[in-house]
Amino acid sequence: MSPDDLRRALVAVGEAVRDDVLAACRASSVEAMAAYDDSGQGDTAFAVDRVSEARLVGLVEGLGVAVLLVAEGLDPAGVRLGRGEPRWTVLVDPLDGTRPLAHQKRSAWALLGAAPGTGGSLADLEVSVAVEVPTVKAGAADVLSAVRGGGVQGERVDLRDGRRAPLPVRPSTATGVEQGYGGVARYFPGAREELAAIDDAVARRVLGPARPGKAQAFEDQYCTGGTLVELAVGHDRWACDLRPLLGTARAGICAHPYDLAGWLVAAEAGVRVLHPDGGPLDAPLDLTSDVAWAAYANDAVRAQVEPALQAELRARGLLDGTDRRTGG
Repeated sequence: MSPDDLRRALVAVGEAVRDDVLAACRASSVEAMAAYDDSGQGDTAFAVDRVSEARLVGLVEGLGVAVLLVAEGLDPAGVRLGRGEPRWTVLVDPLDGTRPLAHQKRSAWALLGAAPGTGGSLADLEVSVAVEVPTVKAGAADVLSAVRGGGVQGERVDLRDGRRAPLPVRPSTATGVEQGYGGVARYFPGAREELAAIDDAVARRVLGPARPGKAQAFEDQYCTGGTLVELAVGHDRWACDLRPLLGTARAGICAHPYDLAGWLVAAEAGVRVLHPDGGPLDAPLDLTSDVAWAAYANDAVRAQVEPALQAELRARGLLDGTDRRTGG
């Protein structure tokens, strides 16, 4: 199976998950979909998560090629599917952005990525897919997919009749962050005060002190996959998730590799997706590693924000000073 064949097959898997979740949300109350189980070792599981996970193994098994499936909600060692040694590791977050979707506030995303063989890292992904799972009132849903070196494909799917239209996927061409969206992820209690202080400090370094009566820039606290899509389609200018630099004792839960399964979509669109120190994403394809990342819509935005971000992190002892830059 070629990378492009796999891309198309993973789009079909993501769309099947979307349709299952939408059907369940239409048939159930918000209270039922938002019921949660916080007893496990991983992230809080909502009822809507169980819907997205229910058919995943069967859908991936239907690809017709031997794979190692690594997905949130499944065996941490992965699930081997097909005959023979896995040709691909398929990394899946069946539903990124569960909480706002469960409460019908905002779209979630089905994220899928694939790397050749087994034992690789996020840097080895050759295919990424991001399928929007919208709220029940939506009439359309977006699908973005990419093969390394082949650019990104975007479609908007009419949920009433299945018609598809091209979706432009172009990051912002703005040369700075003023009056744009960007910022530091701080979703949950635990380290929001420190993360917000870093965000404010970076803004001061880049834009200067706050001006009375004026807004200099804006933020949007969205899930990892959704944020990378927002960057890819030109809505946001930069974003980062620094929680692993603080550690789980302070930050609580952090992003994991499956949250970044769709990162290649943003990268193939032209977004610079990196470790906050400027090096590549290099987390293993597992369910437990904590992943810090930073993303910039273009080189001009990166040149403006990255030095300020890194200076602030080093001032706080959160980067060791080692430059792992690869040129992005």
